[in-house]
Amino acid sequence: MGFFKLTIRDVPIDHKTVLVRADYNVPLNKKGDISDDLRIKASLPTLQYLLDHHCKIVIISHLGRPEGRDKSRSLAPVAARLQKLIGTPVTFVEDCIGDVALQGVKQAPAGSIVLLENLRFYEEEEANDDVFAAKLAQASGARYFVQDGFGVVHRAHASTDAITNHIPSVAGLLIEREYQTITGAMEHPARPLVAVLGGAKISDKITVIEKLVKVADKIIVGGAMANTFLAYRGCEMGLSKCETGQEGVLDAVYDAARKKVGDAVDDFIILPTDVAVAKELSNSARRRVVAVDSIASDDISLDIGDASIQRMADEVADAKTVIWNGTMGIAEYAAFSHGSARLALALATQPQTTSIVGGGDTADFVLKWDGHEGASFSHISTGGGASLELMSGKKLPGIESLLNARK
Repeated sequence: MGFFKLTIRDVPIDHKTVLVRADYNVPLNKKGDISDDLRIKASLPTLQYLLDHHCKIVIISHLGRPEGRDKSRSLAPVAARLQKLIGTPVTFVEDCIGDVALQGVKQAPAGSIVLLENLRFYEEEEANDDVFAAKLAQASGARYFVQDGFGVVHRAHASTDAITNHIPSVAGLLIEREYQTITGAMEHPARPLVAVLGGAKISDKITVIEKLVKVADKIIVGGAMANTFLAYRGCEMGLSKCETGQEGVLDAVYDAARKKVGDAVDDFIILPTDVAVAKELSNSARRRVVAVDSIASDDISLDIGDASIQRMADEVADAKTVIWNGTMGIAEYAAFSHGSARLALALATQPQTTSIVGGGDTADFVLKWDGHEGASFSHISTGGGASLELMSGKKLPGIESLLNARK
């Protein structure tokens, strides 16, 4: 399936200065060190391609949600990690616009990498301010803009949308791969296609759920989302986290499912039959497994139960494509990571299954679980919100604004 936008392969970039929008919004630990560099590593193929074509690379990104110039959200640690990963010197510049940025880029030698400071030190970035975008373009002196920050393309910001008014703009290799992998799984999957959905809120994923009802062969629901489904189906959920006000949404989901599969709806939308509960959420909490009709008034449902884990594994074993978005429980606690770990194991040991893991918490869990930096899975997305919106069929501003491929 061809990509509908021009990419770095389609334009004459040799020996040019290129402005790259990466997504280096990486998690930091309490010491301020990078705890997960998936997004940095995901940018390397694009950067290496540009280096191979003798480009001067100027990278822009954001980190966190700083209020003004917050040094704890500086991209300086990212520059150091990137330099180590790519094996090429990376010059860090302490601003992204103005004379400091302009001189930093000018002084960098041809064929080098420059990383500019956090875009969100300026409120104009999220405001999609065109003047700010023009300043980014001017400071970089770039001939081309390359969009490669998949985690941000669902937002119309200055560095994803307005910037394309000022520099000819094409996609990087990461954007191309994310788009083709996710849309391919939704539009032309190898079947059976099994979707596994977890996480906290139905409201965050309703458009994806509605789309998956149409395209999936089975939908397995876990996580706190399952609590809301179970409460809707009449289960007493004790002190479990449930989302209120979703009855109309779930009525519509089940109506659509019944139109598709008739009376087999409970074999199509598969809910847990048992859950792992505790009286509190803590590292010392004891995991107890109970049937969904036996949850006590002071129980908190924190993971799917053993029988539900086995059912999930059996369903996934027969799948040719699995889309997984959302952990099956509170997976940062070992006692309540069983469902997520069992699903990860099933996918990692089924190379014949195309496994697409959504971004955010799911990607973080899978990378910590996997001893091969995610290589056990077909695709780990670098974008949580972007992957959800792409799955649901929405247009992503940061991709739509790029130059169209020739038909």
